[in-house]
Amino acid sequence: MRSFLFVALLGFVLTSCLTQRKAESNHNYLEDIKDTSFKKNVYSAEPIIQKADLLSIQIYSAAIDPKVDQLYNLPVQNSASQSNTQLQGFLVDQQGNIEYPRIGLVHAEGLTKSELTEVIKGKLTGQLTNPTVFIRFLNFSVTVLGEVGTQGKINIPSERVTILEAIGLAGGVTEYGKVKEVRVLRETNGVRQLGILDLTSKDLFSSPYYQLQQNDVIMVDKTRYKLRQTEQTRISQQLGFALSIITSIALLYNIFK
Repeated sequence: MRSFLFVALLGFVLTSCLTQRKAESNHNYLEDIKDTSFKKNVYSAEPIIQKADLLSIQIYSAAIDPKVDQLYNLPVQNSASQSNTQLQGFLVDQQGNIEYPRIGLVHAEGLTKSELTEVIKGKLTGQLTNPTVFIRFLNFSVTVLGEVGTQGKINIPSERVTILEAIGLAGGVTEYGKVKEVRVLRETNGVRQLGILDLTSKDLFSSPYYQLQQNDVIMVDKTRYKLRQTEQTRISQQLGFALSIITSIALLYNIFK
């Protein structure tokens, strides 16, 4: 009985040691860049307007009377809880269109802000003198999931964010996350695309997924070590439970023998 108890105890200790072992470090971002002399053209693309985007669009012209421009803009909404004002937006519908005052239906999906600006200017020809159009996203955001500090949706007021910045805002990759196989799910014109990024490589800068688009979903998967650790923890818990039973039996045996 004592020999069996010793073997069980030894197995439990060994398993516990395995579960407490730290994962090998794989969190050296851009580790193959050796010095600051590295140069690479960074992929940069203007965000593409998608369905369900909320756009702030303001139109101004050379008209002396400001009421002329007001006819082409949504009214400014006063915040009930604050003294500042909040602009209303145009929602891109499921057909990819927005309904604009005095202009009518405008197709926006698939266009950049610059392209949509030119489309709207073209529709204002003959109505306003030297029109100027300002467009910005009101709901630009990305979502980060998996082995990061904090999962969830991140709002990006600047309308520009890179994969490294987004992961940084999410608290970084945990010690159990795959930094060499970060997945980015993107939908463009109704087509879903999946990109896989190696955050340790300098080739990251040339990827079309380095600069994120609105509504991108970043997924950081668990390493094999994390999966093994989870299994080892489960086995350790089972051994601990079995050991407590064996200890109780051995104690009762010594008392009543």
